[in-house]
Amino acid sequence: MSFESAKEYLCKRGFGNKIITFEVSTATVELAAKALGTSECRIAKTLAFMLDGAPILIVMAGDARVDNKKYKQTFHEKAHMLSFDSSVELVGHAPGGVCPFGVKEGVKVFLDESLKRFETVYPAVGSSNSAIELTIKELEELLPDATWIDVAKL
Repeated sequence: MSFESAKEYLCKRGFGNKIITFEVSTATVELAAKALGTSECRIAKTLAFMLDGAPILIVMAGDARVDNKKYKQTFHEKAHMLSFDSSVELVGHAPGGVCPFGVKEGVKVFLDESLKRFETVYPAVGSSNSAIELTIKELEELLPDATWIDVAKL
């Protein structure tokens, strides 16, 4: 699934020509920033959690970390990140390539306020060697059901 499902999702919405693939790994914020020649904060990392028995994704700035207190205030339970195998099974993407595009049905996506500091950000595209540059408006357009939240600490 992964890259192909994310690519198909983006192509159907007219963004396929913006996908960037690399010969090097972009599996971490640091590696992605290096490959793209940008700062780590502009990498839009996607974290996978289990919430109320269902998988969710939170997209946040590369320099942000989940603030456990804010997470609990927002979702009313502790943060439980998905394991590698669970991420593949429940979301459709493996860590290092997790993105909010082309995910399995029923996966809720949340966008963290930490992204709003930037004109453009770079989420992955379902693999550990891909990315796409998007404005915040384009990200919202591509993810019309996503909800903005504030669970990050910088």
